[in-house]
Parts: sequence; C-alpha cells; structure tokens
Amino acid sequence: MAQIRALRRVASMLTTPLAPEDILGLVNPLSSSRQLRGVVTRVVRETPDSTTIHFRPGRGWNPHLAGQWARIGVEIDGVRQWRSYSLSAAVGHDPAITVTAIGFVSTALARDTKVGDILFLDAPQGDFVLPEHPRPLLMLTAGSGLTPVMSMIRTLVPRRPDADVVLIHSARTRDDALFHDELLELADQFPGLTVRHWFTREEGGRRLDLSDHADLETLCPDWRERAAYACGPTEFLDAATDLWLREAETDGADGAAPALTIERFAPVLLPGSGGEGGLVTFEKSDKEVEVGGDVPLLEAGEECGVVMPSGCRMGICRSCLTPLVAGKVRDLRTGEVHGDEGELIQTCVNAAAGPVHLDI
Repeated sequence: MAQIRALRRVASMLTTPLAPEDILGLVNPLSSSRQLRGVVTRVVRETPDSTTIHFRPGRGWNPHLAGQWARIGVEIDGVRQWRSYSLSAAVGHDPAITVTAIGFVSTALARDTKVGDILFLDAPQGDFVLPEHPRPLLMLTAGSGLTPVMSMIRTLVPRRPDADVVLIHSARTRDDALFHDELLELADQFPGLTVRHWFTREEGGRRLDLSDHADLETLCPDWRERAAYACGPTEFLDAATDLWLREAETDGADGAAPALTIERFAPVLLPGSGGEGGLVTFEKSDKEVEVGGDVPLLEAGEECGVVMPSGCRMGICRSCLTPLVAGKVRDLRTGEVHGDEGELIQTCVNAAAGPVHLDI
C-alpha cells in the first residue's frame, strides 16, 4: 500500500497541474474516476425520427435491470446537457438507449450521435422492472413508451420457455412503430410472445380506447388475469389507470382485481395546480421572464437561455435542485405552495407562485 501511495505521489509530480487520472483520460476516455462515461459502439436508425444508441460503459457502471432508465449527458455547443432515457437493451448486454428526435437534446442525440462519441452516464435506476416470478403479463405501450418494455421482452422471452407475454403497442403508422420487425420475428420464434400492433393513422385507424375495456377485450380477452405494465404518453396512462381503478372497485375485496404497474416519462400534474405564476429572476444569469403558473421553473429558465441543471425532468432524480433566494413556488404534483430562503427547489416540478428569485 505504501508503494502504491509513493507511485501516486511521483505520478502527481510528473503530471501537475493535472491529476494522473486526467492524463489517463486523454488516452482512454472511459478511465475517468470523476465522471462515469460510455463510448458509443453502434448507432441504429429505428424509424425516421428514432435512433438506438449502443454504448460500452466504463468502470463504475452497474448492470441494469430490464425496464430501468439512466441519466445520459452529452456535450452540445460546449455545454453538458443531461436527460433521462430508458435502457432498451436486454439484461446482460451492453446498454442502449432509443431516442426520438423531440426536443433540443433528444434531437441532437438522435440525429448527430456517431460511433466513438463519448456519453456521460449516471447509474441505472427505476422500479419499473420485471417481477421476480413472472406470471402471465400484459404490456401496454404507446410511442416511445415501448423502450423499457422492449428491454423486458428481450430479456424474458428468449430465456424463459414458460414466458406468457402479450404486447399491445400503439403507434401512428407502421413506419413510426419502434422495433416493428424485430417484435414480429420474436413472436414467430417464441410462442410465449404475442404482439398486437395498433396504428392510429393508418387507413381506418383510430386511437386505442382505454376509457372502457372493449378494445382490450378484443386484443387480449384474458387481460384481467394478467399482471399489466404500461408506459406511454400521459393521456394513455391516465386512461389505463382509470380503467384499472374501475375494475378494482367492481371486483371489490375478493382479491381478483387486475394489477397495473406504470412508468411515466413526465410528472403527474394536478389540473389547475398552476396558480397565478409570476416574474422569475435568475440572479447569477442576470435574466428574468414572466411565466404562467403552470410552467415549470426549469422550462422557464431554458426558455430565456439560462443553463439549468436537469436530469429526469419528472421530479425523481433531484438533479435540478436550485437554491431559492426569495419568493414562493407551487409543487405542480400536489398543488402545495412552499418556499424558504435558501431552500433547494426541484425546478422541473415547481412553478412560480408569485415573483421568484433563483440563485442561478
């Protein structure tokens, strides 16, 4: 141990003012002990707007569970931007994210990422994962909500001959449907997987109606007997939640109510919880903007050019915490008005409740 410390002191003297790990990072960018990184190994265009980015993570990465997500950082115009993406690869494989070109950061990732690019990483997290003992499953997905479920399917179906999975996926058209051909090939290869595509904008198409159980009865007659997982846009998930709640009330206390687990890509906001809004002042950036009471402070800052810390953008990872200098904010999930000087505010799920000053 003493010899190792002596070698490190010598190395530090030779590399000053940089640390030895900084010099090593010039040779191998994945070797940094300060920031977990990954190198892009493959880029696959899935649809005209969506791209899967495979990457090899460096030391410190924890293997993901099927269905989890991770914060991904990318340098754009010299500024490191962070967003959260579901991991779409099977467990045991190098991770991958499937990104749709919506928004500034996702568009840059989907359009511009090349093999050899470096991504900044945080450890995988999230509770939207496969049950320990899979029972018959129903997967309800729409749009990019398929990405975490694809990790589940790629993990479970090839490895469990007793798997019984029905996937109902809604997309605008066949060309927009993520992993369309791969899913059909998996369904042909493994009898335990049934795939039902629902196209809303093909000829005669319409939105999948989850306001009652008629469409579900047609697509999966035994849906009540399956453990259900759902991921997709807010309206899609709200309709699924309402339907399952009604079924639970109908079934009463006999224990037969179907189970539903959901994953949201956005926070649950209460109707009318925005309040009056106000003038938001970003003191260090010397900028201000007048916003409505339903606009998250994170979006308000980005709208006027303030470089805001962010991660999941849905109130989970707390990467957006910013000190409140003065004023009150309203939590868009609960409607609660709060705020003390120096309090750390989650800007992605709080809006102005009157004039607000932030220390950024």
